[in-house]
Amino acid sequence: MRLKSYACGAWVEGTGQGTVLHSAVTGEPVAEIDSQGVDFQAMLRYGREVGGPALRALTFHERAYKLKELGLYLQERKEEFYALSRHTGATRSDSWIDIEGGTGTLFAYSSKGRREMPNSHVYIDGQPEMLSRKGTFVGQHIHVPLEGVAIHINAFNFPCWGMLEKLAPSFIAGVPCIIKPASQTAYLTELMVRHMIGSGILPEGSLQLICGSVGDLLDHVTCQDAVTFTGSASTGQMLRRHPAILDNSVRFTMEADSLNASILGPDAKPGTEEFDLYVKEVVREMTVKCGQKCTAIRRALVPRQLAPAVIEALKARLAKVVVGDPDQEGVTMGALASGDQCNEVRGRISELAKSCEIVYGDPNETPAGEGAFMNPVLLYCDQPLQHREVHDIEAFGPVSTVVPYDGVDEAVALAGMGQGSLVSSVFTYDDDFARAMVLGLGAWHGRMLIANRDCARESTGHGSPLPYLIHGGPGRAGGGQEMGGIRGVLHYMQCVALQGSPSILTAVTDKWIPGARRIEDSVHPFRKSLEELRIGESIVSDQRVITLEDIEHFADFSGDRFYAHMDEAAAKANPFFEGRVAHGYFIVSAAAGLFVDPAPGPVLANYGLEHLRFLTPLNPGDAIQVTFTCKQKVPRVNEAYGEVRWDCQVRNQNGDLVATYDVLTLVAKQQMV
Repeated sequence: MRLKSYACGAWVEGTGQGTVLHSAVTGEPVAEIDSQGVDFQAMLRYGREVGGPALRALTFHERAYKLKELGLYLQERKEEFYALSRHTGATRSDSWIDIEGGTGTLFAYSSKGRREMPNSHVYIDGQPEMLSRKGTFVGQHIHVPLEGVAIHINAFNFPCWGMLEKLAPSFIAGVPCIIKPASQTAYLTELMVRHMIGSGILPEGSLQLICGSVGDLLDHVTCQDAVTFTGSASTGQMLRRHPAILDNSVRFTMEADSLNASILGPDAKPGTEEFDLYVKEVVREMTVKCGQKCTAIRRALVPRQLAPAVIEALKARLAKVVVGDPDQEGVTMGALASGDQCNEVRGRISELAKSCEIVYGDPNETPAGEGAFMNPVLLYCDQPLQHREVHDIEAFGPVSTVVPYDGVDEAVALAGMGQGSLVSSVFTYDDDFARAMVLGLGAWHGRMLIANRDCARESTGHGSPLPYLIHGGPGRAGGGQEMGGIRGVLHYMQCVALQGSPSILTAVTDKWIPGARRIEDSVHPFRKSLEELRIGESIVSDQRVITLEDIEHFADFSGDRFYAHMDEAAAKANPFFEGRVAHGYFIVSAAAGLFVDPAPGPVLANYGLEHLRFLTPLNPGDAIQVTFTCKQKVPRVNEAYGEVRWDCQVRNQNGDLVATYDVLTLVAKQQMV
């Protein structure tokens, strides 16, 4: 099978001799890869001129639904991916992380895009900033899509997930992608991309693929493009220093190898649940994907007095690992990605062995067949403060080193000697120890897991990046961030600070800003469908006088007999009140009675309040009046209704603001017959 690139709307075969890719399990040829002859500059131009406009024409919600549709499409064809994934050396459970973990990321971003972003083309960041005394000049931060291409250069260990976790946020943002998988396992990426293109779900130009070298691709990037890289720190630094990336201030995100640490708390002695969980997790991180994970545990930090017990427990569990062909029953660890990868890992173990003792496993033994198989190897470094090798050298395979520490401060110091990591984990049931680790190590890590018996059953573990949380880390880990929910989307968008009148900014953002023009109509806004309702449509209610009888009735009915509502003397002694005051929740209820139109109509339900604040107390005899304004409309793409956010301002007879909040309703798109 000769792999092809997908460029400018067509599958293109390289014109060079190509490189043969071998099965990690059998050593047999699987594919040939070459990108010679591909016009990389044309790919960038095609993405900018065809893919970009097509994506930006869609709203955030429309893009999100396409991700969901794509995820379902790929799930239906997953067995084809599993069959080919076997040649990467992955077991079924390893492949599950890569294949279904990847489609799961599509589903997660589809959900977050629909729940947390508007069904429009502009993302509003934060509340308006009042820039003038009278409120006629305001500011608002927004995000709009970059008008370039996101170039995603991925590592060999996750040919599916690595692509999809980068594609999802950039696609939601409205930026087309060029995917460049690592050559070793590119055959699996190419197969998945073939299905993605064949599905017809993605707008033309929104996804392109390079199988082979990127050639002069990076020579043509501009300030509107973004480049992400996953792989070795040395390669990442070389790419980061590319002249075009530097000259054009191109957004560059790097996720590099890191010497992640997992720390066992002093309280987690043999016999405790945390001790057993720790041992299980270290072995799992050594053996899942044969330890070929950027998040794997490379340094197992344990209290010095517990080191012998930890080593024996790890050895006992490692002895149960069965290495071999992933298709064979009973095999629990497959092969590394290639023979070259095996040789590289063995070389790193030799370097570590100069200051560490190998306590389990023979790295030079070939445990099974002709493939890239290797035994798990456990080392012990007795003097980790004196030997930097354990903190500098990463063996990217089924390898971990037990590192003893003496005291909390030393545990923090040793973990930090990794000079920046993607993840650290702490296994403890001691809250104070957990807090000390987080405060001591937070600056050195992108993610921290605190594991114990309370969360063990549902925890995703040390080595599992999740689409909801950032994936990246400082220093050696690359200094970048991926995913993290909407944070990952915003990386591919430009933040713009708008300044102008409230009415102008309302028109630009499709969200009413205080001070903007209100639209008054003889028809109550609750009588209007989502399609008929206009942003800024408003009513001003009649007044209602709040009586002492109202307050006492609400106290009896609700059971809320707080002294400020019921005891005149006690209320006057309170520095905030002049006497008995109305309940805040009564004010909200009474306000609803003033602005609601009670007859059946397009408004289907009230599903909440947000940003509720009580500002001026109401005494018996005071009056309230409500100004109620359509603030924002969010149509749901596949539903007959949408969400409407209303600005609600409650004022007293003097015009003082008593309460302010947003009312959230579901409204039918069209009038109900």
